[in-house]
Amino acid sequence: MKKRMLFIIAGLLLFIVSCQKEKDATVPNTMFQKAGRSNEFNGHLQQTKVFSSEPVLKWIDMQLRLIRTTSIAPPMMHARFYGYIGLALYEAVVPGMPAYQSLSGQLSMPSMPTTEPGFAYHWPTSANAALAYMNRNFFSTTSAANKASIDSLENALNAAFQQETNPAVFSRSVNFGKAVAQAVFNWAQTDGFNASNPVYTPPGLQPNAPAGLWVPTPPNFPGAAGPYWGNNRTIVPGSLEGSAPPAFFTYSTNPSSDYYKAQQEVYTLSQNLTAAQIAQAAYYRDAPGYPGGAHYIAILGQVLQKEDTKLDKSALAFVQTGIAVSDALVGCWKVKYTANIERPISYIRNVLGHSGWNAQFNTPGHPDYPSGHSTGAGAFEVMMTGLFGENYQFTNHTYDYLGMPPQSYSSFSELSVAIGMSRVYGGIHTRFACEEGTKQGKKIAHNILSKVQFVK
Repeated sequence: MKKRMLFIIAGLLLFIVSCQKEKDATVPNTMFQKAGRSNEFNGHLQQTKVFSSEPVLKWIDMQLRLIRTTSIAPPMMHARFYGYIGLALYEAVVPGMPAYQSLSGQLSMPSMPTTEPGFAYHWPTSANAALAYMNRNFFSTTSAANKASIDSLENALNAAFQQETNPAVFSRSVNFGKAVAQAVFNWAQTDGFNASNPVYTPPGLQPNAPAGLWVPTPPNFPGAAGPYWGNNRTIVPGSLEGSAPPAFFTYSTNPSSDYYKAQQEVYTLSQNLTAAQIAQAAYYRDAPGYPGGAHYIAILGQVLQKEDTKLDKSALAFVQTGIAVSDALVGCWKVKYTANIERPISYIRNVLGHSGWNAQFNTPGHPDYPSGHSTGAGAFEVMMTGLFGENYQFTNHTYDYLGMPPQSYSSFSELSVAIGMSRVYGGIHTRFACEEGTKQGKKIAHNILSKVQFVK
């Protein structure tokens, strides 16, 4: 009897276990199917730092091509593009950078589009969409061939990215990057760059004008470039605070005066230039090449490639340097057309008596003080030093394509000094204009870092 009861109990247990197994076999399959469908729709949540900088590097190359082949005036427009394109890139990928934060709410721009909580984004795709939109719209007057190249690059990158993620994540990422870029671009259109009062008569051409004021210079007598650029809204509110350099030396024809010595130095140097100094002046002439602060985009791209930075650091470097150079040139131009200091060629010819003297190349059409190249270099130096260190060694290969020997440096500080002095060697700026311009750019960059918090 006992044996029979044991067999019955064993049979019941076996039946119960079999039923449970059948039930358990159904539940996981359903759960896995649901999880699979959810994963297909949402994707994996990956941070920006896990991706390479491929889209940034390729779009920097494209941007440089557009600069070389598209007529844009005034040249400072390129620095402006640099700042806003960097901002759009950063905002398009910063949601995937948990240690960093959007600049929305810190700048005067409208609120940026936001991501959908809990949904994954493919950050290279967002970056590609943003960079394509900004370049396409800023360079709207470029050639048909260049426009086709913009489309081709965007499509090629998208084709590769579609292999890395699912359709839902890809589409969501494209839409987010484009929405960010559209918001940044629309805000950029309100910064005053297209002021409707282009007529400008240099005060130096007015009857009974004081001596020493800027006038168009020989041999080509270019008109005033960007006389109202200093009125533009800066990207960072308050970035120009306390950045204006001291007044230029008081005009004088006395050989013992600081004004006379500053101008005479340019002439004296021009008579004793070394081959290296002549090459340095030619290298940072940026014509042909990358004018109006665009040379810094080329240097940035080379450093990012050399360091093989990830997408997060590349976006941070792009936005910090871009904003700094853009705001620096607004500050520089504000002082230029307030001080209206003559170019060295005017004083050297008219006061020093060297009537046939010429600079190494034509003097640009704007006042001497401060130097635009130097102001941009100072701002760039501060940002790049903060990102890559005090004693960062690199070689500038920007003009390899023109057959110019590359320039090597042991720090970004050495670079900014070299850029400033290149303008003195070229005969188009006084040393004081370059040294004070560098200081102005540094101050503006430090202001930006103190007023905008990138890290949470």
